[in-house]
Amino acid sequence: MSAPKFGADGLLPVIVQDHETNEVLMMAYANEQAYQDMLSTGFTHFYSRSRKAQWKKGETSGHVQEIVSMQLDCDNDTLLVRVRQTGVACHLGRMSCFDEVVYGDTEGTMAVLPALLRVIRDRRDNPTDDSYTCKLFADENKRLKKVVEEAGEVLLAAKDRRAEEQSWEVADLIYHLMVAVEGMEAGWEDVYRKLAERRR
Repeated sequence: MSAPKFGADGLLPVIVQDHETNEVLMMAYANEQAYQDMLSTGFTHFYSRSRKAQWKKGETSGHVQEIVSMQLDCDNDTLLVRVRQTGVACHLGRMSCFDEVVYGDTEGTMAVLPALLRVIRDRRDNPTDDSYTCKLFADENKRLKKVVEEAGEVLLAAKDRRAEEQSWEVADLIYHLMVAVEGMEAGWEDVYRKLAERRR
């Protein structure tokens, strides 16, 4: 196993991602002790350059990060950590520290999926009477039938060769499939493992 290369200041940049969605949650630094603590405890630890002190993420807020995997980059001088995030990652109360778009937009990228998944889970866990998503969670038959219905509409849209209709129907299918999975015993991690098997 490769050893990390700490900088002249004794620090290693650490990028933290959500293990389910790959959403970048935050970026921080680790010294040698913080790195070893991550390996030994299974939770993220960092070094604060402003406070000149080591800290465990979520130690006071409870928003801890349980480590799923750790990877070094090709130069061994940056660490990628995938985590199970409890609560939010950002001290401003946001899921991700990378919330402000300063160039371009993220709406045409897969970045929309983590945000949608959070909304779906919130509707499942905090139901309201006027939410379509909540109504789907309350009716398993309707929830599952919608997946079949939307899959058929994707097929028809694909044959009609109309891009606007295709994007609409595919979006409907993805949304209803996400809702269906959130109501199943299997989770996204199980699904991803099955997908990984198909790469072989």
